[in-house]
Order: sequence, then C-alpha cells, then structure tokens
Amino acid sequence: MSRVGKNPVAVPNGVTINLTEAAISAKGKLGELSLNLTSDVTVTQEDNQIWVKPNNDGKRARALWGTTRANIANLVAGVSEGFTKKLEITGVGYRAQVQGNKLVLQLGFSHDVEMDIPSGLSVVAEKPTLIAISGADKQLVGQFAANARGWRGPEPYKGKGVRYEGEYILRKEGKKK
Repeated sequence: MSRVGKNPVAVPNGVTINLTEAAISAKGKLGELSLNLTSDVTVTQEDNQIWVKPNNDGKRARALWGTTRANIANLVAGVSEGFTKKLEITGVGYRAQVQGNKLVLQLGFSHDVEMDIPSGLSVVAEKPTLIAISGADKQLVGQFAANARGWRGPEPYKGKGVRYEGEYILRKEGKKK
C-alpha cells in the first residue's frame, strides 16, 4: 500500500482543475500546467481534493499510484505558489548576470558560458554570486539549475564552483609536504 498515494491532494483557492480520462490540467495565478495520466491509475476530484487510486493490484499500478499523486501535487503547488532554486557561486572571479533572455556565467573558463533561459522560468541574479531560478514547473526549474551547476560543480579542495544554496561540500585535505 502506498503511503504517498493514499493521501488526497488539496486544491487551494484560486486553482482550477480540468480532469479528463487521459490528462489533468491545473490553472492558477502562475500559469497553466498539464500532466498526461496513465491507464493504471484512476484520478477523481471530490470537492477541493484530488484522489488517486490504482486500477488493479499489479506491480506497475502500485508503482505509479504514489508517483502520479506526487506529480499532481507538484502541478497544483506549481501553479499556486511556484518553485525556486537558488545557486551560490564561490571562487575568485566567478560571477553570473542575466542579459536579456540569457544567463551569462563567468566560471574561470577562457570564455563566458551563456545559457538560454527557457520560457516559463524567471532567473534573477540577486548578487553577482547568487542566482535565483523560479517557475511553476518543478522539473524545469530543477533541470535548469542542475545544468547551470553542471558547468562547474563544487570541488572538494577549495570549495570553488556552483552549488545549491545550503548544500554542504565535504572538504578534503590537500597535499602534504
């Protein structure tokens, strides 16, 4: 029995849900998102709650039960509150800035790294060493943050690089004479 799937998803005020047999869409103050549903689970809406139930007792249906419920919860939370990831840049000469529809990172390479900001995301360089990525789609926010971090991940000797806010880097001892 899924511990996640058996709980309902609460729909806050200001969010409208459109439920069909194959898809669910949510519309709120931050935009509109949709999710394609599988035939292994049944999604129903009662009052201001969305319930997810497996269609049978098969392994795939039980696996998708909690996953579908979590995806629907992310859909509802995204259009009502949104998601934000913050990246910290550490290192001498490392900095970031937003120029139009591009995020420009200076990470110690011989060239600047330019990343196109996807539609639906808002990227703000709060300081030259702090980037805030926000949007309604949790997957899109996380993927863009991971791509930015992937250019120069934090290294364990000096701690330089791009890391998530609050991420702890396990530091190693350097060479000894």
